[in-house]
Amino acid sequence: MFYGRSLFDQKTATTAAKRKDRIIGVDAARGLALIGMMAIHILPGWNEDGEPTFAWQLLSGTSAALFAFLAGISLAFVSGGARAVGGRTLTAAKASLAVRALIIAGIGLLIGLLDPPAAIILAYYGMMFLLAIPLLGLSPRMLGFAAVGFAILGPILMQALRRPLPDLEGYDPSLSLLFSDPGGVVSALLFTGSFPAVPYMAYICAGLAIGRMNLRLRDVQKRLVIGGAILAVATWLFALLMLEPMGGREALVGSSPRLGAEGVEEVLIWGPEIGLPTSSGWWLTVLSPYSSTPVEILNTLGVAAVVLGLMLWVGSKVMWIITPLATAGAMTLTLYSVHLVVLATGFLAQQPRLSLAIQIAAAVLFAVLWRNVTGRTQGPLERVVAQASDRTRRRILASAGTVSPNPEHKP
Repeated sequence: MFYGRSLFDQKTATTAAKRKDRIIGVDAARGLALIGMMAIHILPGWNEDGEPTFAWQLLSGTSAALFAFLAGISLAFVSGGARAVGGRTLTAAKASLAVRALIIAGIGLLIGLLDPPAAIILAYYGMMFLLAIPLLGLSPRMLGFAAVGFAILGPILMQALRRPLPDLEGYDPSLSLLFSDPGGVVSALLFTGSFPAVPYMAYICAGLAIGRMNLRLRDVQKRLVIGGAILAVATWLFALLMLEPMGGREALVGSSPRLGAEGVEEVLIWGPEIGLPTSSGWWLTVLSPYSSTPVEILNTLGVAAVVLGLMLWVGSKVMWIITPLATAGAMTLTLYSVHLVVLATGFLAQQPRLSLAIQIAAAVLFAVLWRNVTGRTQGPLERVVAQASDRTRRRILASAGTVSPNPEHKP
């Protein structure tokens, strides 16, 4: 009896220590990104008058950006936290990230076979993680420069290569398309898809840089909110200035006769249907959802920084308020994947608000029950990814005769 009780106490203490190690504000921000993605997938984007809904105006583009930004922060956590690792430990971290990338991409490609009515970000995530491997050892300053470079040069390269690159046969990359149309899949993942990895690397690099900071410091949280707000407002004003006083709208209409004024307006509101038009360089100045222009990337990056800063502050003040949200945010890979599978079944497709409410409630309830029953903050899929990547890391360290504890800092 005493032996069994001591084991229970030991498990409880270990679980509590793991939860304390996590930064609850990061998990809460990830939970918000998950809910935002679910809402964009489920709720209608326009009302009865054909005008964009509040949900569309608020969440289109920003949820995916927050997802990618927080992924960069997670990469910082699993590669040394505040101090980037080096030497053999860095090599092990890179190999571990490669395994993580391939598994997540594989999950995304498998779900793509179900063809849910939503763009699937997971395969793009995998490509972003592969591109991030050479960046793990960079300093925060260099990562900041890289983020700006990807935000500005990435969209330019995307536009320059859009025409010569092959088009994807399907809407989203899937496992079957990887074999039947490998060129189209790689092209979509890097440049032409819904979440092109090259311009989206701006979010990954920014997240990596910020993840090297001490996010528990109030000064860091304040700078995230203020700096993010300034960036978001500045890019919004820039887009307005370029569109009207500087003649951007007229130039777009004149260079896109097939679209016309009405078609141009639709792209500005709803984003490009198949890819940002390449008829004019003015397209790179627009603030349009899912357009991956420099303006849109920097604007949504600012919004993501504000959300993270606020969640970090709330988590340090009134943790209990965001605990259920953070619990779900700690297992977004599992919950996001299940959400896509549910979408593919057509569950309550004619009742989107009810569907969203049920899916959010089910996701949070599952996360809370899973954590309380198993004592783990990671969900089932997160556990699979973590075990495989950690096994790779340990093998590389063992081959060099290095004994090291798991360096992963759970965000």
